[in-house]
Amino acid sequence: MVASRLIILGVAVAAAGGAGYVAKNMAAVAPQEIVVDSGAPAIQLADVLVLSGDVPIGAALDGRLNWQAWPVDGVSAGFITRSSEPEAIEKLKGSLARVAMYGGEPLRRSKLVGEGQSFMSSILPTGSRAVATSIAADTSAGGFILPNDFVDVIMTRRSDPETTGGGSRFITETILKNIKVLAIDQAIQEDEEGRRVKVGETATLELTPQQAEIITVAQQMADRLTLSLRSIADTQQHAQEEADYLVSGHGRRGTVRLIRSGEVSEVGARK
Repeated sequence: MVASRLIILGVAVAAAGGAGYVAKNMAAVAPQEIVVDSGAPAIQLADVLVLSGDVPIGAALDGRLNWQAWPVDGVSAGFITRSSEPEAIEKLKGSLARVAMYGGEPLRRSKLVGEGQSFMSSILPTGSRAVATSIAADTSAGGFILPNDFVDVIMTRRSDPETTGGGSRFITETILKNIKVLAIDQAIQEDEEGRRVKVGETATLELTPQQAEIITVAQQMADRLTLSLRSIADTQQHAQEEADYLVSGHGRRGTVRLIRSGEVSEVGARK
């Protein structure tokens, strides 16, 4: 009896010791090894020349350029990189903005006035002409017309008394439609807070060669030219009718265009 009890006690002690050994090994799990990768980053970067602040149209870039790391896959062909032009900040600091640019935007040479070019000629689209016309507060929407607005040009003139049966009367017509204003006097943009500094006396308009001829004739005929401000929602509309009759004889041989008492006529030229 005593021997059997000793055997059972021995088995119990051995089982308890085995359980403790297993528990100890399970608790002492080796710490996970942390691997630090000191190699190249997963995304390859390149330094791109960007604007550190907004640049109004016609302003110099000086003090608003810096290098910024960009993913190589996002670098466009028009961007300026440090690897290709390390001295770009020094070289371009005096360049003028051909269009308005904004902070954080990568700089492109296509948005700068070319070396040796005048500012106005550089902002004109191919085939367009810049023509100046006199304006006043009462002929320019009360002075609220700003550069980059779109306008209609309205001509007011007196009719020929001979054609109206005596007594003159005024004739008003829209001679040009949806015309972009390039500048008011020498200002090519509104001020930084969007306010007019003063009422301009001259508006420079972006015109086609045909439109430039129309307004040149109209300035000789008109008692007054008025600029009518258009909604920004209408800027994509294309004018269907303009006062082409003012220059309809252009290119014809043997005719002379006469402007008499505000009326346009064509007569045969003397040979």
